[in-house]
Amino acid sequence: MDINIAKHQNDKEVFVTVAGEIDAYTAPKLREELLPLTEGKNKVITVDLKGVSYMDSTGLGVFVGLFKQLNKNEGELKLVELSDRLKRLFELTGLSKIMNISEVGGR
Repeated sequence: MDINIAKHQNDKEVFVTVAGEIDAYTAPKLREELLPLTEGKNKVITVDLKGVSYMDSTGLGVFVGLFKQLNKNEGELKLVELSDRLKRLFELTGLSKIMNISEVGGR
């Protein structure tokens, strides 16, 4: 399976839409696309995961790394439009308690 990543930006925020499966094969591409967006202070990155049909632990690792990098640079990561399956994955790992996960995205 492949992954599609689209990015849009305004003065305050970067919006990323991800579609496909996030696994050991696609996670490196996702990391490569998202990590450079964390450079600089006070960045806000909103990632829309509505089109993600599957994610494993390597996908979670990408978002943990992104979260840590943004926190270090006083930024914020927002995850939106998660399927019930993805919400459950973030809940089981405890990440939903520390990450900003919401039902609806903004743009």
